Amino acid sequence: MIRRLVALALLATAAVAPAENPQFQGADPHAVMIDGELWVFPTGGPGGSWAADRFGAFSSRDLKTWRPRGELIRRDQIRWIGDDGAKEHFLWAPGVATRNGKWYLYYSVGPQNPTPSRIGVAVASRPEGPYVDSGKPLVTGGPGPTGRGFEAIDPMVFTDRRSGKIYLYAGGSAGATLRVWELAPDMVTIRREVAVPTPPQFTEGAFMHERRGTYYLSYSHGRFNGPDYSVHYATARSPLGPWRYRGAILTSDARRQGPGHHSFVTTPDGRTLIVYHRWEQPPAPAPLKGERQVAIDRVRYAKDGRILPIRMTEGAASPVLRPR
Repeated sequence: MIRRLVALALLATAAVAPAENPQFQGADPHAVMIDGELWVFPTGGPGGSWAADRFGAFSSRDLKTWRPRGELIRRDQIRWIGDDGAKEHFLWAPGVATRNGKWYLYYSVGPQNPTPSRIGVAVASRPEGPYVDSGKPLVTGGPGPTGRGFEAIDPMVFTDRRSGKIYLYAGGSAGATLRVWELAPDMVTIRREVAVPTPPQFTEGAFMHERRGTYYLSYSHGRFNGPDYSVHYATARSPLGPWRYRGAILTSDARRQGPGHHSFVTTPDGRTLIVYHRWEQPPAPAPLKGERQVAIDRVRYAKDGRILPIRMTEGAASPVLRPR
């Protein structure tokens, strides 16, 4: 217990040692550019500090040295978390969004069994918080509209610049079902669910981005702790499909396994990066051992808009941020 508390104190105050790929220990990273600095909101973080009961954030101006941004919210600050009667709960897979000067932290509360998983949302005036929970779950898992089961995990919020509508993407694992809702402008209320097909090879971890009129729905495929974990994508002319499956873009190689649960981010100079987690080990059967590591790599597009296969890097080959 004392060791964990010390780790958490360091998480909130100390700079993370200079690093290249892999950047630091953690998983499920949601990356956002804020004032020329790359912020990462992960499950866990450097120093082995993941206790599954709180979220932190980390930022960097060069992708070499990371600044801990402190504690965002703790499990014991979410009053409704024990309403389901389950004996234990874990927090994972955060996603953030901003609107009208406020920041919104969406997060998964699990596990799925014996009670359904849930997605919550908390609000802050700054990206580093502190965040205050909205007071109730935003989405609860269960049978789902397809009858195959729905696990309420891995939230991602996307605002469509064309229509101004705000969409929440979530789901995966149990039933491997994708669901989408339109959010009200307050960002903490669901306006309606929008029926969308689940794309081929979808398991979890949906992420939406738009480029030159094409909407890219990317997601993780495979077992989260297996070598088949990978990133696939589909495209559409709207953020709601119909999807055209385009294949895998990030897969295991001879030195790194199970890359996935990612986010895309555009740097101030117009480049696109993918931020994801992986295991630093050669091929092995599931379950992979050790801790997941956050890594960052370059994304390149073909002239026809396809995402080219992404090559995982390490050391000096890792991307850096260029000064503004």
